[in-house]
Amino acid sequence: MSTYLLVHGAWHSGECWERVVPLLTAAGHRVHAPSLTGFGDKAGLLGPDVGLDTHVDDVVGLIEDEGLTDVVLVGHSYAGLVVSSVVDRIPERIGHLVHLDAMVPEHGETAADVQPATQGLIDRALASDSGWRVPPLPELPPPYGLFGVTEAADLAWLRSMLSDMPVRCLQQPVRLDNPAGHRVPRTHIHCVGAVPPGIVRRPVPTGRPVWELPAGHDCMITMPAELAELLLKVG
Repeated sequence: MSTYLLVHGAWHSGECWERVVPLLTAAGHRVHAPSLTGFGDKAGLLGPDVGLDTHVDDVVGLIEDEGLTDVVLVGHSYAGLVVSSVVDRIPERIGHLVHLDAMVPEHGETAADVQPATQGLIDRALASDSGWRVPPLPELPPPYGLFGVTEAADLAWLRSMLSDMPVRCLQQPVRLDNPAGHRVPRTHIHCVGAVPPGIVRRPVPTGRPVWELPAGHDCMITMPAELAELLLKVG
């Protein structure tokens, strides 16, 4: 039995994994899919002081409180920053790190360093009435849709779980200076369906496995069975 910890990306909640979790548990594995502070069942905690460090603390705290070890840690999108930082903090508890169409940072980088298009979101949030709220990205015409989701029923479900995120999440840098963290095995899963203009993906370091899914960004919604199949290969 493996332990999977699935970490959602910006604006989403742990609910986005609802179609993947049963497939992993049916294969005999333990699965956690929490909502980060400010999202889902923790939406009431949303505020300007919530940032990347808050979300790293969320995940580290869950792992330590539950006594989890040899964790298959999966980070989607923005959560690539979160899970990378978690591995730096507690590498001895992580068995494998999976970057799921995720930001892959270097030490000291922010979301804007990894994905330059993010800077525009930061600038608009700082200039807004709130000074800190970053609303979800707008829906685009097909084939891009909303985070790669285009089917009407799926769109309605996705919209129901999206909420604003604090700009601090995109401003705080990662800390990746623990040599033990760099030794944790890593796999990258890329969603290679329609990619909106302006989105860039960094080359994966030599030697790391790279798998592809013919899906848009939110593959856990549109291709849950195929995603689960890949995750089971890791565990």
